[in-house]
Amino acid sequence: MLKPDIPFKHQHAAHCESGVMAQLLSHYGLPLSEAMAFGLSGALMFAYIPFVKLGGMPLIAYRRLPKAIIKGLQKNLGIKMELTTFSRPDLGTAALDRLLGKGQIVGLQSSVFWLPYFPEDMRFHFNAHNLIVYAKAGDEYLISDPVFENPVRCLSKDLEKARFVKGMLAPKGLLYYPVALPEEIDFNLIIPKIIKKTARAMLKTPVPIAGVRAIYALAKTIGRLETKDRRYARLFLGHVVRMQEEIGTGGAGFRFIYASFLQEAGDLLDDQSLKDSSLMMTSVGDQWREFALMIAKSIRRKKRQEIDFCGLQKKLESIAVAETQVYRKFTSS
Repeated sequence: MLKPDIPFKHQHAAHCESGVMAQLLSHYGLPLSEAMAFGLSGALMFAYIPFVKLGGMPLIAYRRLPKAIIKGLQKNLGIKMELTTFSRPDLGTAALDRLLGKGQIVGLQSSVFWLPYFPEDMRFHFNAHNLIVYAKAGDEYLISDPVFENPVRCLSKDLEKARFVKGMLAPKGLLYYPVALPEEIDFNLIIPKIIKKTARAMLKTPVPIAGVRAIYALAKTIGRLETKDRRYARLFLGHVVRMQEEIGTGGAGFRFIYASFLQEAGDLLDDQSLKDSSLMMTSVGDQWREFALMIAKSIRRKKRQEIDFCGLQKKLESIAVAETQVYRKFTSS
């Protein structure tokens, strides 16, 4: 079991899982930025799955499933992680306290809704939020939640409830921490390999529910909203914006993180092509933000005919073209 000699330092991050993994690995002796943690995990993706519903609306995701960053870093970098779930809340709490007593810091999966330090308007039923617990004082846990600028505290009973909620992506008290790190990492070999694998996954998915094909599928669905019930059309478009900009980091946010990864990788490998790709991916992120703004303006209008469904479809298709250009640059090199 790794036992670092340095004190834990909280770091604010853009996304919970990549932020937690960057902090955990850095604390235990493998310094990684959040962007490098995200990029090296190979977690960038797009998915539009109409038959999986969230609140009656289709699933739209801009990265791979929860835990993909943890597992991707394990596989790609040769890190050994301890990941444990529990059948009962008391067992999970006892295990957490035992590890903290040994001086360990650990990552946890929890529900956003039941964490009282979240402002009420930020709480929603998402059961795959990640955070770090680094100490316990009395009946309060000292928490480094990467989406907050400063450390927070949480009562034992509240954290236990958040860790053992039921429903989709139920955390089951998951806690995790590294137990062995590689002595040396050949980034010159690993970085190009992971980037090409990510690009191929986006370009060559066999079904139109993932990758660039899924972006086109969503665009086509939005174009067909012209013939749908007015209320449903507005709800659907509102859902698209929420999934992109409010649920976690969102579409544009993940593209910006990946752009930062490409820039950092380009600096590390002295590769101008990666630096150029970083600028292209930043532009993609900007276009996703413009798309969200177009939708927000559209659904605020009172008359249905004022919503330019065709314009929204074309904008999203142009984003698909832009993403394709980035990924083809990776696969052709």
